[in-house]
Amino acid sequence: MSTTADLVTALKKELKAAQMTYADLAQAIGMAESSVKRMLARGDMPLSRIDAICRALRLDFADLARRVADSQPLVTELTLEQEKAVVADKKLLLMAICVLSQWTLEQVVAAYRLSEAEGIRYLVQLDRIGIIELKPLNRYRLKLAKTFRWRPHGPVMHYFRDHALLDYFNGGFDGAGEGVLLVHGSISRALAPAFIERMQRVAQDFAQQHLADQRLPEAQREGYTLLLAMRSWEFEAFGAMRRAAPGTHS
Repeated sequence: MSTTADLVTALKKELKAAQMTYADLAQAIGMAESSVKRMLARGDMPLSRIDAICRALRLDFADLARRVADSQPLVTELTLEQEKAVVADKKLLLMAICVLSQWTLEQVVAAYRLSEAEGIRYLVQLDRIGIIELKPLNRYRLKLAKTFRWRPHGPVMHYFRDHALLDYFNGGFDGAGEGVLLVHGSISRALAPAFIERMQRVAQDFAQQHLADQRLPEAQREGYTLLLAMRSWEFEAFGAMRRAAPGTHS
């Protein structure tokens, strides 16, 4: 939700865009110019005054609030408490994954055993948590950045490690459009971040294609899960067979 300070900051921008001086505004809302300057400088005023300024600007308050919401920085990572709230209810976690893929409420209810009332309740919870901004008609705006990721050692990733990874890798990866690559090598530490950036671009391409293909009939689409990973690691059984480094005792 927008704070009063955010609304006042947005109003200042609207005044500048409309080329309305403090003197003009003071006359429009029946205040002294000095009082208007002081009020805007403090960045705090009652909503009734904000509404009066909106009327002077011929700006709808809802439009102002929407512009403030759209200007808020996007979330790159949830707090530990937010993730705990998401993973505490498996249906809420399901809804969170669906909104990350920008499914509509209608798509979620059609695909899973959730009633419309349940779906709306979970959208409201995701709004409170800060993952989405819920809009009229159960539409929403995702408040997560393109670089968003679950906390590496947080509740959500722990859940997927415990319940999803083995299930995922039990597949043969031999169906149409499927594949798995396992590549090991030693490269410069300075170059490793560049490969992570490339992986992020692939993930973004996949996400954008998902959105673009929502226009296609459902019969022409298939659900895929793209898993990209890279870490400094060696299979434990291989590490146990390594020779001791010179000067050390095994």
